Amino acid sequence: MQLSQERSNYLSKEESFMYDREKTFPMEDTCNEARIEFTETGGIVNLASRRCEIVKLSRSGAVLRISTRFSLPKNFYLDIVSARIPMIGCLALRVYDNDIVEARFLRLLAEKDMKRVFVYSTHPNHRNRTLDIYGG
Repeated sequence: MQLSQERSNYLSKEESFMYDREKTFPMEDTCNEARIEFTETGGIVNLASRRCEIVKLSRSGAVLRISTRFSLPKNFYLDIVSARIPMIGCLALRVYDNDIVEARFLRLLAEKDMKRVFVYSTHPNHRNRTLDIYGG
């Protein structure tokens, strides 16, 4: 039996700070090699790893291009290999037909890490960026 109208409860008025009220950060074009790591369950729990490319990046999320088709779990880790930033916890928001994944980070990426990613990017917009080893 289906209910024609949805009942309202106290949870319908609740909001999540991270997803409802958090300031949205603008996405910036980039081109970095990365790796997705997640657990596969097939009798034994295995840690699987797949290569991907970061197409757009912000402090709160990323758009990834995946080269091979596989079933992506809702939660996974993102390793940005070129910038040496390991294990960023992610939540898959949308998976598009053209192998593009929109992901949300579980914590905000630091401004220092963002600069490091853009220094190692092969995108033409980031050609003249340099890494400040003394400042931070």
